[in-house]
Amino acid sequence: MSTYNTEEPLIMHVDLNSAFASIEQQSRPLLRGRPVAVINRRVESTAIVTASYEAKARGVKVGMKFAEAARLAPGLVAVESDPAKYRFVYKKLMAILNDYSADVVMKSIDEGVIDFHHIPNHRPLIEIGYEIKQRLRDEVGSAMRCNVGIGPNRFLAKTAAGLHKPDGLDVITADNLRTTYETMKLTDLTGIAEHMEQRLNAVGIDTPIQFLDASAVALQKVVFKSICGGQWYERLRGFEVDNYKTVTKRVGRQYVLEDRNLTHAEIASRLHHLCESVGSRLRGQNKLARGVYVYAKTIQHQYWHGSRMCQLPFYSDQTINSIAQQLFSKAPDLIKEIGVHCYGLVDDDDSQMSLFGDILAREHQLVDAVDDINQRFGDRTVHSASTLDTGEFVKSKIPFGSTRYL
Repeated sequence: MSTYNTEEPLIMHVDLNSAFASIEQQSRPLLRGRPVAVINRRVESTAIVTASYEAKARGVKVGMKFAEAARLAPGLVAVESDPAKYRFVYKKLMAILNDYSADVVMKSIDEGVIDFHHIPNHRPLIEIGYEIKQRLRDEVGSAMRCNVGIGPNRFLAKTAAGLHKPDGLDVITADNLRTTYETMKLTDLTGIAEHMEQRLNAVGIDTPIQFLDASAVALQKVVFKSICGGQWYERLRGFEVDNYKTVTKRVGRQYVLEDRNLTHAEIASRLHHLCESVGSRLRGQNKLARGVYVYAKTIQHQYWHGSRMCQLPFYSDQTINSIAQQLFSKAPDLIKEIGVHCYGLVDDDDSQMSLFGDILAREHQLVDAVDDINQRFGDRTVHSASTLDTGEFVKSKIPFGSTRYL
């Protein structure tokens, strides 16, 4: 039999159930028990961002068009997303998790991982898991539920957290690892989507058990043809290969236009709005940038882009927008989506300030003053006049896959 990680499971994964829909039900008691769909924009073609369990029980899925979802779930209530609420709950969840270990990583706005390896004489993790569930109800609200998974590595802890939704608590160890895989499909494994499933099927791996029993050599040389195969061999057996920190290489934002008949000037004002958002995110990461990348997609499915790399780093909204607008002046017509990214990132520290002199230092002070006002009194309390009317359309999105902007 293959060797599995037999150490005590000391990784806990906590995942809020249908987070955004549950938060809306918590904040609006009349929505509790009803099918709810959270959407980003009230337009005919809007898609479902997340759905309550009452909606999911009737076949509503994430990404489904609201019109289709409404046919499946009569009485479906559409609620426009409210990122401020979700950030508040994110911070509450993070505070709860941090009470149990100094080694906590928030994987997304609605899930976090606690590592108990460096906590001596800790209580049983199952007991802690149930306590976290109760604290979530007591400190956030009675409508809030979460799944808790416990395992010897991050992968199996997350797998355990997905076994019995909603409100489950499961533990995966070397003893029940095989029997757990026997109840699952390949696409139930985190990181195995449809394309990867087809790749595995092509070499005769149709189930998680077959995936588990494949040799490290076969996975590395035949299936993945890279070191990734060896990592999957270890990961499936409960050994840790996912404990690493990602490095921010670019900061950006995109926007699907609310109207296909906007003028170039109107689109440019929305691009300016995006630049302000990107600048705020850049500074929130304590980064300076040296490059700006702008793209546009047309209604004919064409993709246009332009970029510029600068000798000196920058981080102000004004500089980002100036470069972006120069690039965008060459964009085609009939645009349906725009985006802007800053790249070539470097740390924002005193050595950078002294290296590039008083001009950057003065800019730094002015921008920091504006950021302080916006943080104290709310986003976009101070913003450029040309984006005065864009806030109605270019609204903050829910940051699903990353917590770096939170």
